[in-house]
Amino acid sequence: MKSQLPHNLIRHNSETKRNSTVYPAILAYGFRPFFLLAGIHAAIAVPLWVAMLAGLDLVSLALPPHVWHAHEMLFGFVAAAVAGFLLTAVPSWTGRRGYAGAPLAGLVLLWIAGRAVTTIPMDLPPLWIAIIDLAFLPMLALTILPALVRSGNRRNLVFIGLLALLFASNLHFHSSGAVATGPLLLGMNVMLFMLTMLGGRIVPAFTSAGLKQQGLEARIRRYQPLDKAVLIGVGSVLVVDLVFPNGSLALLVSVITALLLCLQWSRWQGHRTLKMPIIWVLHAAYMWLPMSLALKAASMIGAPVPGTSWLHALTVGAMATMIMGVMSRASLGHTGRTLVAPGGIVVAYYLVTGAALIRVFGLILFPAAGTLWMVVAAFLWCLAFVLFVVIYAPILCRPRIDGRPG
Repeated sequence: MKSQLPHNLIRHNSETKRNSTVYPAILAYGFRPFFLLAGIHAAIAVPLWVAMLAGLDLVSLALPPHVWHAHEMLFGFVAAAVAGFLLTAVPSWTGRRGYAGAPLAGLVLLWIAGRAVTTIPMDLPPLWIAIIDLAFLPMLALTILPALVRSGNRRNLVFIGLLALLFASNLHFHSSGAVATGPLLLGMNVMLFMLTMLGGRIVPAFTSAGLKQQGLEARIRRYQPLDKAVLIGVGSVLVVDLVFPNGSLALLVSVITALLLCLQWSRWQGHRTLKMPIIWVLHAAYMWLPMSLALKAASMIGAPVPGTSWLHALTVGAMATMIMGVMSRASLGHTGRTLVAPGGIVVAYYLVTGAALIRVFGLILFPAAGTLWMVVAAFLWCLAFVLFVVIYAPILCRPRIDGRPG
């Protein structure tokens, strides 16, 4: 029977197959190098930072340790995961071929260069350090923008704006002398918005699909007015923190948005996914979003909550858990494997969740043992991402098991 595939799809498949013979598998699709780099970075950076705080002079950092830690978690670990996601999602959204080969290798080298100049003292002028570190996000945006524009995919052009805001946060950081973490707050709130938007799309969709695969009734309906209200609320948090930080308006917006996020999350039937770790981990990650805003509000009214607790709920809780969940799921699906989390990765889900709980609530409940909680949380975090790297490196570095390109 003669193939009925459209000519452009046949040409796309043949080009991708041809490219797959030229480039190693690790450069065959955007998620492959960046998910692996995100895992490696997470497994190394946090224990290195804790060792530095403990007085172990393992390396000489280009930035003060606490500043380096905050910057690298956002523009190292998180940026790599975001890049892997967008370079994989945009071809699916637009019907264009995936990013592979030399252009992908160029982006990887830019990301590595940024990590090098902000970590290793090289006696470079601050301007050159800034230029090298700042280059990655604009190049990522320019890589995915043409496909979005040509396809008329206006809905997802919002990601270009979010990358621009992340860039602005990093630019502010470098222009302020790269000695304080305050300028990174914009980047944290951008990720709050991005996780809310993505979570609102994928968590109910994946939950519904997972329940159907289990032969269970799935009636998860997104309520558009509530979803819009949630995004407006999170967007308001971002704007208010820029214009009127730490005031009564910031408190009010945080409380209202936390309540809206809880209401939205409660509609997604997460309790029915407890036997599907690859899905419940996404529910667990999303719940950290309202938790972070609630802790932020609590610290603003003078409750005995450290000012950093909400940031760790957002970063260790929401960001790291969502990244772990998305990377482990997408890597399976895009390499032709069944969407069932390997046993070791289920352990990693528990470890990263435990790290978040200890990092956030250990200091609140037992503040005198703050250093102990930090070390324990760092150990659990490190072990979680070591497991990810060990289990997923062979998956990410080898061709698809079904023989298809990508």
